[in-house]
Amino acid sequence: MNPTAIVIHQSLNKINSFRSLLRRQIARCRTRGLIFFVIVIGLGSAFEVRPQEFELVHFGDLIDVDVVGTTEFDWRGRLSSEGTLEGFDSYGDPIVGLCRSEASIAADVKSSLSKFLRDPVVSVRVIDRSGRQTVVLDGAVRTSHRFQLNRPAKLRELIVLAGGIRDDASGEIQIFRPANLNCEAPRSNSTSGESNPLAVLNITIKDLIAGDPAANPVIRSGDIVNVRRADVVYVIGGVVNPRQVSSRSTTTLSRAIAASGGLTKQADRKAITIFRREGNETKRLEFDFDRINSGESADPVLVAFDIVEVAVSGSERSKFAPMIAAQPNDNLGVPLRIVE
Repeated sequence: MNPTAIVIHQSLNKINSFRSLLRRQIARCRTRGLIFFVIVIGLGSAFEVRPQEFELVHFGDLIDVDVVGTTEFDWRGRLSSEGTLEGFDSYGDPIVGLCRSEASIAADVKSSLSKFLRDPVVSVRVIDRSGRQTVVLDGAVRTSHRFQLNRPAKLRELIVLAGGIRDDASGEIQIFRPANLNCEAPRSNSTSGESNPLAVLNITIKDLIAGDPAANPVIRSGDIVNVRRADVVYVIGGVVNPRQVSSRSTTTLSRAIAASGGLTKQADRKAITIFRREGNETKRLEFDFDRINSGESADPVLVAFDIVEVAVSGSERSKFAPMIAAQPNDNLGVPLRIVE
């Protein structure tokens, strides 16, 4: 083989090698591009913006269905007791609206109207949420309230709007969440009338003040929030300030007397009676305050609704439990507040 042929042959080999290398690089780029595409699609679905609970359709919402290009099939109304668009089933099967997004309802309406229209364009909007069930906040707060929530709100915010927590709070908050008035729990898109059961959330004021996120949940439509009052005992007779005292698990006789301002000069320190209701009977428990102070007798722990009577020197002691006037109902005329 002459030198020219050898050079040509070597050049062809290099060209073929370069082509093979180029094909491999193109194949790798395609694979990497496919992987990148799959990753992007996966991330897109993972970060897909889903409607929040507040944005879903609830009972009481006013819903508007607009079919572009015609007014014959437009509709405005609320949900029926079964959770469907009231009266819209005249075009076909009932359209379930309860706890669904506007987009998903629009898709069902479009499918239903496709029997009458060619490729209808449907828009569904919630135009008024003021018909939702109000939230009730009651118990050991400055002012009991009903709240109409026009936006999401958390427990701490509503307590602040109610004036804060009173001193007679027990330290516990209970949230009662009735069925069908919120969309927090998963539910079936059927008209069978199935509902989620009543839920009860138990929260401590200590955790709420500490900033625990779990202790500051979003409040849902229809929630009943009860800031629990501490159980009470009554201290009367020879004390500086006869009063109702909040009773907790460690409230003793001496603490209750101290919370009432202490004993007066006329108090009979050796004649203190606790009237305690047990079943259908009322028991009388007698104590000597001086013996308790000296440690000769145990300081008794009071229980809810005990009546502590400190005898007054020269006065006759009660044989029966004194009558305690009922506390006035401070929940009459609970104001409604709109949270915008």
